[in-house]
Amino acid sequence: MPGGAPSAATAGDTSTALARVVQVFGAAHPHTAYLFANRRANRMKVLVHDGIGIWLAARRLHQGKFVWPLGSAAAQLSLSRAQLDALVLGLPWQRMGEAGIIRVV
Repeated sequence: MPGGAPSAATAGDTSTALARVVQVFGAAHPHTAYLFANRRANRMKVLVHDGIGIWLAARRLHQGKFVWPLGSAAAQLSLSRAQLDALVLGLPWQRMGEAGIIRVV
């Protein structure tokens, strides 16, 4: 990114993310989101198959990092809507329970 200018996700980014999903999971399933983070965990991409097509969104945290699962748990994990919302915002999603209630871990 020259000069720190913002950049948009490109078709190449989407194809690369889709190829990774197919490599890891065998297919991109409808109504499913696939999340990717960089090594520093301050950037995330979300690939979604909405049943008609696919789209890619990107998010960057300017401070802190995303709370990401470690080890084999990171390969495939189901999140509730409240947990996904918390993860994308950079909040501790593991503490989110039903109906967005925060519980102590």
